Amino acid sequence: MHFTNSIIAGASLLGLATASPVDLEGRQSACSSYTIINTRGTGEPQGQSSGFTTMNSNIRSQVSGGKTYNTVYAADYSQNSAAGTADIVNKITTTLRTSPNECFILEGYSQGAAATVNALPKLTGTANTAVKGVFLIGDPLHKSGLTCNVDSNGGTTTRNVNGISYNAYSNSIPSGWVSRTLDVCAYGDGVCDTTHGQGINAAHLSYPRDASVQNLGTQFVVGKLRGTS
Repeated sequence: MHFTNSIIAGASLLGLATASPVDLEGRQSACSSYTIINTRGTGEPQGQSSGFTTMNSNIRSQVSGGKTYNTVYAADYSQNSAAGTADIVNKITTTLRTSPNECFILEGYSQGAAATVNALPKLTGTANTAVKGVFLIGDPLHKSGLTCNVDSNGGTTTRNVNGISYNAYSNSIPSGWVSRTLDVCAYGDGVCDTTHGQGINAAHLSYPRDASVQNLGTQFVVGKLRGTS
């Protein structure tokens, strides 16, 4: 998998921020109906990403009213994920026209994480507040220093590393989204942790089979849907 900075849309650098009133509101009410938008990584066939199969089964068994939408885009080796970003935004905005109380969880693996990060600044108004949580794994746009950065065990060993596609001109998780996001980067994953790894390696492929990651994702998303975290 080859990543190039040129395919990631440019944006100004955004720093850390404390939870906004929007974030606090999202934590105060549970979701009776929700859609998990699942965006797969490079080379995975159209459908649900292997990175989230276990956790999504667990989430839907613990919180009723859920459904999964698999982002439609090529996910090919060109690394042009713009169609994926557009599909994420379109799914949220069109759903809210007929189901204004729908909640959303965004998930992205590798190139799918980049597509998801690039969608965040495009979600405004009710499309913003309807998204209760964002869970990323192997994110090439992983930005050093964000409080949402954790390793596979929920620790801080990859808090201060950058992803392979992150630079001063690329998108990163906007400050208003940090409290709603968990950006999981396994130590040594060369896609999200260029300090300790190079490119696609065993660490980058570890997430689907890592029980700690799957449990981390389940607990994070369930908390967001129930309004308890």
